[in-house]
Parts: sequence; structure tokens; C-alpha cells
Amino acid sequence: MFDLDQAIRKIPDFPKQGILFYDITSILTNPEAFAYCVDTIVGIYRDSGIDAVACIEARGFLFASPVALQLGLPIVLVRKKGKLPGETLEKTFSLEYGMDTIQVHKADVAAGSRYLVIDDLIATGGTVKAAVELIEEGGAAVHEICCIIGLPFLPYKDLLSGYQVRTLIDYHSE
Repeated sequence: MFDLDQAIRKIPDFPKQGILFYDITSILTNPEAFAYCVDTIVGIYRDSGIDAVACIEARGFLFASPVALQLGLPIVLVRKKGKLPGETLEKTFSLEYGMDTIQVHKADVAAGSRYLVIDDLIATGGTVKAAVELIEEGGAAVHEICCIIGLPFLPYKDLLSGYQVRTLIDYHSE
């Protein structure tokens, strides 16, 4: 079994004092760790009946792209406002220090389809919840949410209580 924890760089006091930052770039510079993450996700969802993969800008793109490719599924990009040229669905949500807006191409969400939502890390769950709501506004369903890192000491489980959230590794305290 691969020790994913050893592949994740932890940076204390970033982006501010008292925060321990879990840096997934160290996974990306380690081909064995990156392959472990992609292969594990592919193995979990290979026979799940999902129709597409939705991923959240920007680091979610890095994990979701090879997963979607290996599963032979379309990939739908959930991007920050102003990055998509076509007709979009958009959702504004609260962040720790303000608001943000994400969008998805309306034409990319296939009504009646089942989506896997992928991101790199889930903490409070606000961005993921907004992405889920965009998929649902497009008439599709969210099968599951999958993130590389989970921080269950933060309230994402409460915010996403109606959804199955799967992580490859959890950290239980700051």
C-alpha cells in the first residue's frame, strides 16, 4: 500500500499564522504518488455507472483529467467566473473572507446524467457545494464527490450531508 501521507508536503503558517497547508504539488512532482491517486480513483469508480466527471478549477483539473480519460468519460470544467466563453450556469458562494463565483458551460451538463465531482482538497465544502448545485441546476445528478485530501475537522460533512464524499486521505486536526 502506498503511503500518501508521506507524499504530501505540509507547510505550517500558510497562508496565515496557525494554518497548516496541505500542498498537493508534492503529489504532482512524485509520479508514484500521482499514479496512486489516479489509479485509486479509477478503481473506485470504474463500475459505478457514472456518465461524466466534473472538476473544480484549478487543481481538481489535474486529478480529474486522467481519471476521466481512463474511464472513457467526458470531463466538465467548473471554472471561476469569466473564464468560460459560452452560455453558463453560475453560482456565487461564501468564502472565509468574502464571496466567489464559479461557472460551468450550460451545454456541458447533460440532463439526466450522473456525475462524479473531483477536487484536490475539501475543507469547509463551500466550493464543492456550489459545484454540486451547478450540476444539479443543469438537470444532472451528483453520484459522489471525491477529493484527494479531506479535512473532516472542518464543517464540510454538515454542508454536504446529502452527498457521499470520499477522500483518499483525511487529516483530523490543524
